[in-house]
Amino acid sequence: MLLNAWGKIAVEELERTEIVRSNVLVDAFVVMPNHVHAIIILMGDGRGDPADRPYLRSQSLGAIVGQYKSIVTKRVAQMPDSPERLWQRNYHDHIIRNEANLNRLREYITNNPARWQEDSLFSE
Repeated sequence: MLLNAWGKIAVEELERTEIVRSNVLVDAFVVMPNHVHAIIILMGDGRGDPADRPYLRSQSLGAIVGQYKSIVTKRVAQMPDSPERLWQRNYHDHIIRNEANLNRLREYITNNPARWQEDSLFSE
């Protein structure tokens, strides 16, 4: 996947997510032209240590996704020709229950760019 400037911001902020959150590990991910796939691992009890980052109010998956979308939106909005709306309202999540499921999802993410032309929103 060749990323434009907006896609590069999305990658930078996804990689930064685990740096600013002590309880988060970003596993496999891919930024596509119209969506992002990522495996987010919440370590420990999933809440992290609030003393580590007092400016992050919540360490829940919803808060992490919301904060990620917010910072990407703010950065993209500073660029020329930025879109009026960048994200869909919600997100889809899936609890990974075992290693076989984890490996299937990693493979899906890795192979997602090769399936881009099959996407219903694909246009040349």
